[in-house]
Amino acid sequence: MPLLVSRSQLPATSVSSRLGALREAIEAAECDALLVTSLVNVRYLTGFTGSAGMLLVTATDALLVSDGRYREQAREQIAAAETDVEIEIGKAPEQLDAIDRVAKGIGRLGLEANDISWASKRRLPAALGQFTSGGGVLVATQSLVERLRVVKDEGELARIELAADIADVALAQVKERLTGGPTEAEFALELDYEMRRRGADDVSFETIVASGPNGALPHHQPSDRPVAPGELVVVDFGALVDGYHSDMSRTLCVGGVRSAELSDLLEAVLASQRAGVRTVRPGVSGAEVDEACRTSLENAGYGDLFVHGTGHGVGLEIHEAPAVAPGSTDILTEGAVVTVEPGAYVAGLGGVRIEDTLVVTATGARPLTKSTKDTTL
Repeated sequence: MPLLVSRSQLPATSVSSRLGALREAIEAAECDALLVTSLVNVRYLTGFTGSAGMLLVTATDALLVSDGRYREQAREQIAAAETDVEIEIGKAPEQLDAIDRVAKGIGRLGLEANDISWASKRRLPAALGQFTSGGGVLVATQSLVERLRVVKDEGELARIELAADIADVALAQVKERLTGGPTEAEFALELDYEMRRRGADDVSFETIVASGPNGALPHHQPSDRPVAPGELVVVDFGALVDGYHSDMSRTLCVGGVRSAELSDLLEAVLASQRAGVRTVRPGVSGAEVDEACRTSLENAGYGDLFVHGTGHGVGLEIHEAPAVAPGSTDILTEGAVVTVEPGAYVAGLGGVRIEDTLVVTATGARPLTKSTKDTTL
């Protein structure tokens, strides 16, 4: 089965410009350098996709350290990304020695507070002897790289959209199989296989298929429960393409919805989701989008049944900034990718969740998820 789009046709991601943007953020955080330990952030800044590595970024230099498994991979990926990064390969003590040599004389070295463990933070001063003896201090920083990742470049958007397209086509191909009464686990497996068959590298996360009363559990794991006619089935899934995720949810039903209560719930969530999508535009906070969805459900009498946030950013991680939730002060900007996924859940009866992934445009938002929201099969 050919890919929907050849990977060779995807525009390149703008990796080479990211270190410069990070150096400005480091300076604004009143640091002299940053030790990047999050592997997702290392990938974003260098193109390196290995499972072990750290990146030291100073005002003038960048050093990637990793182990012998990645000697050739690191060289090839960094060359392909056209980033100005030195590479040091060795065992863990040798990697720290290399970081220490470059960090010598630096005054304030930032650490990624959301990633590094307390134990690692306590060990580092001794491991970085030259840095410490020279008067250097370690400083906790918050989301310096993550804030850069919010606005996607052309290459990133193309990969997210391709992942979303693959998920759309996969659902269209397999959803009629629900009429045969498969178990939740069987349907999840078929959907996952179809995404891989259509060109996905992997699934974005463990696919959720929640039928009947299981639909009241937002993160239900697919079980051996067969899908029955007349009940709602929540399907939440996504595809992974070149490191970038997609995310969508649809609520389906074999035949007509058997319960008037669930039918009303379905209509209320659809209206709530439309209200949220209409609110997405530059300058709006994540809390405002959440409030649009929540107010719609409250007006329909279902506000107490909406038990989670409305959405989140999507990119190299399935959940990243900006947050679309109560109290979120994150401001949506052009080029950000977010989900809008209100839901309502009735214990013992079932639930509804509808989710699209959208990119914020200059005037509003463009949906990357294109599957119909028709429920009946």
